[in-house]
Amino acid sequence: MNTLKSFILMLALTLLLVWIGQMLGGRDGMIYALIFAGVMNFVSYWFSDKIVLMMYRAKPLSENENPKIFRMMEELTRSAKIPMPKLYVIETNMPNAFATGRDPQHAAVAFTRGILNLLNTEELAGVAAHELSHVKNRDILISTIAATLAGAIFVLARMAQFAAIFGGGRGSNGRDNAMGNLAVAIVAPIAAMLIQMAISRSREYIADESGAKISGKPLALASALRKLHQGVQTRPASVNPTTAHMFIVHPFSGKTLMKIFSTHPPVEERVKRLEKMAEEASGYSVPNVIR
Repeated sequence: MNTLKSFILMLALTLLLVWIGQMLGGRDGMIYALIFAGVMNFVSYWFSDKIVLMMYRAKPLSENENPKIFRMMEELTRSAKIPMPKLYVIETNMPNAFATGRDPQHAAVAFTRGILNLLNTEELAGVAAHELSHVKNRDILISTIAATLAGAIFVLARMAQFAAIFGGGRGSNGRDNAMGNLAVAIVAPIAAMLIQMAISRSREYIADESGAKISGKPLALASALRKLHQGVQTRPASVNPTTAHMFIVHPFSGKTLMKIFSTHPPVEERVKRLEKMAEEASGYSVPNVIR
């Protein structure tokens, strides 16, 4: 099913790129955009994980530096029945994490320095299990392709914005071209965000549930989500909006446009679902101790 979703996503973003090319340069622009889309699809499938890790200057996490995390990940991967992913650390105080890669054999999990400092071992295991669930369910291919192609669309939209401001076209059709450029600058990034949203919200609920089963501790993941949500508000960082959907919690703080178009479901709803899982597993009401 996720293979089909990946194809549909790549097709949708390709068509959006072709439309942008047509609006910016007519038939020639459409042809160039189609070629560009083909190259981007190839790159996003084979190299998008490396692009995203480079974007955040992620460094390989050394086993000597943090042997507890490696032991924890080895136990979780055995429980999930998937290969051990490569581990990375991002030097930022914002507490967050994401997984990337095209399949379980080529996966990576990146933790920020903030999340390593904020969470206890059980909470961190809950987060790691959530990310391993994305790996096992092959969500990471979809999310990484979306990040790469949406990034290309944002770049073209920015070019259209400058074209609309500083000229808009040549000859008698200059005004029409300017209006077309302005339309691309407004519509393209919103369309890319909507496509990302369509693939992100439901998969977070699924990853929470299956991640809680991998770790066996849904309340630890619920506690981690609450801490991360608060941590992002108090320790925000510069995040490329095209990769926001990859993180375990929405990486933007405050009531911004990025918050309105959030690619994540509300943390409160995610916590409620995890608490319900714990109640059903234990047979009694979960005490309100992690709030």
